[in-house]
Amino acid sequence: MDMVLIHGMGRTPLSMMRLRRRLRRAGHHPVLFGYSPTFESLQGATARLVKLIERRVDTRHYALVGHSLGTVIIRTALGQLENRAPCACFFLAPPMVACKAARFFSRFRLYRSLTGEMGQLLADEPFMLQLPMPPVSTRIYAGAGGPRASWLPFGTEANDGILSVSEATGRYKAMAVEVQSLHTFIMNSGPVCDDMIRLLKTLEQTTHPGGTHHQEQ
Repeated sequence: MDMVLIHGMGRTPLSMMRLRRRLRRAGHHPVLFGYSPTFESLQGATARLVKLIERRVDTRHYALVGHSLGTVIIRTALGQLENRAPCACFFLAPPMVACKAARFFSRFRLYRSLTGEMGQLLADEPFMLQLPMPPVSTRIYAGAGGPRASWLPFGTEANDGILSVSEATGRYKAMAVEVQSLHTFIMNSGPVCDDMIRLLKTLEQTTHPGGTHHQEQ
């Protein structure tokens, strides 16, 4: 299956390389998408993502994978994809609400300079709550490998070091799976990749009952 992998804020497409290799070994065809929140608006990144999808993937049967801010770009793009919507979405440590970290750091000029409009939107509760969810099979992976202590920002609440599990799931806990991973490295999690491959295999068998699927080696 064709797949588009979209990195998170402060990362580059290189951060998705290990996941891309694993998906390739499983017989899929992942494509990396890059953007810069420092120099690019959300609408600009979204428009480029839609063009990439139109040009480089089979729009009849593909999946989108986003990490952190990458999931916001995916959700923003959904309205522009119309009849070219993906058949599945995978959200890795997605901010589903205006998270504490973004609200805190958005007060500082350096954060605003480095993260631009997109960084500010992560702290905007009305904006975050109005983002649509994909009308297709969607899995949320919420990291729970962060430190917990009463004196830390998240207290004893499960978190990935950047987002609490509740911030990464929001109103969509039924779609979520907790994994023992940190926010920055969740895309490298073996259990996350294995679960994605299992779900893709099930989806392909449902869509193409007589088709074949290459197992991961």
